[in-house]
Amino acid sequence: MSFSKQDLFEKMPILRSIFIMALPTVFGQIIMVIYNIADTFFIGMTGSDEMLTAVTVCMPSFMFLSAIANLFGVGGACAISRALGKNDPDRASDASAFAFWGCFAITALYSFFAFLFADIFIDLLGGQWAEVHSYARQYLMITVVIGGEFTAMNALLSHLIRAEGRSIHASIGIVLGGMLNIVLDPLFMFVWLNPGNETLGAALATAASNAVALSYYAVMIFRSQQSFVLDFTPRREVLQHGIPADILTTGLPACLMTLFENISYAVLDNLMSVYGTVYQAGLGVAKKLNMLAHSIVRGMSQGVLPLIAYNFSKQNYQRMKKITLCTAGLSVTMAGACMIANISFSRTFVGLFIQNGSASLQYGVEFLRILCIGAPFSACAYTFISFFQATGEAHKSFRLAIMRKGIVDIPLMFILNFFLQYRGLVWATPITDILCCAVSVVIYLKYIRPFEPADRLPSL
Repeated sequence: MSFSKQDLFEKMPILRSIFIMALPTVFGQIIMVIYNIADTFFIGMTGSDEMLTAVTVCMPSFMFLSAIANLFGVGGACAISRALGKNDPDRASDASAFAFWGCFAITALYSFFAFLFADIFIDLLGGQWAEVHSYARQYLMITVVIGGEFTAMNALLSHLIRAEGRSIHASIGIVLGGMLNIVLDPLFMFVWLNPGNETLGAALATAASNAVALSYYAVMIFRSQQSFVLDFTPRREVLQHGIPADILTTGLPACLMTLFENISYAVLDNLMSVYGTVYQAGLGVAKKLNMLAHSIVRGMSQGVLPLIAYNFSKQNYQRMKKITLCTAGLSVTMAGACMIANISFSRTFVGLFIQNGSASLQYGVEFLRILCIGAPFSACAYTFISFFQATGEAHKSFRLAIMRKGIVDIPLMFILNFFLQYRGLVWATPITDILCCAVSVVIYLKYIRPFEPADRLPSL
């Protein structure tokens, strides 16, 4: 059944609107996790803890590309949705152009610095061991230096296309890239390259699949340009009317949340490296498996963000509030189900990636059971962080973002490492998730309390 954008954003039943916008995004995020896990699965087949550790220590530098994409993608999507809510398609077009070229330029700069300081990057991320460093350098050069633009622009376009209400099209590119990566992984790793080059093969598969996904978006936009509000033509107007400030202030919390998340993981990997590669390998697998719950939550939040931003701009606060609370409930429920599954089947899940003879198996099981406890609490906090991004309350989303990853968990790692050693390092994550959840609920309730349908929501 066909429906208009106005029906989707303003009139359709809440749950149906959420499902239409969020389900394709959730599915796309799950596929992304599956292809990330696929890298770990195929590398695990080599039985090399060094290769597993190399991919783990490179993950923060690779995921920094997502931080760049979120800066311009989330900020651009919010600006586009709010402009459409005010019936201002010209501003929406200008916002999309600024987001596109801003993301392209910053990604190119980051990839250049990653090339210049690759060895320093890897050592800081916990790849000091000689063999681990060698594998990690291969992975970093392909995924970040050569393939960085493919990855970042792919993620950016999915945000911008979703802002127009084309959630299915936005997710097709993600799914296409993920499925292709899963197919290419074993071909590059075990067929086309010689033994010992499995990390290089995984990196080549990732870069190639993201390039194909980006090509899909380019073709789709070209063929549909007459019906698209998005316009990527560089012009003077994109720097006017407060558009850069609107996008950057709104997208900064999303960027910092991803950035601090990667810094947090880098600190965790670095501190864990003191205990040895078997601990790092077990932690790497546990983090990958725990990503599923977070990917579902991220998909829900990204999917409904245009709905919240549009209705906020339309001053339809009752609908905006219902969308937010329904999203929070669904996200917490799904994250809770993932937590139960990870606790119940942790040995089975970790055993898929680590051979039974490796000591890293027992650490992977233990770490997964600890990490997954924070999933439902993180789901709740993430929903409210996205809510404040959509409503333009950048300072609130910023405070919650850096609390969730950065200002609480990193000091807690050092404190708990002193008292509980490697277990304390891992426990810092769920403890922080619980604290951040409590604070986000308090801030949201205080923001909503004086709410009246005809009035603008007040600010703290």
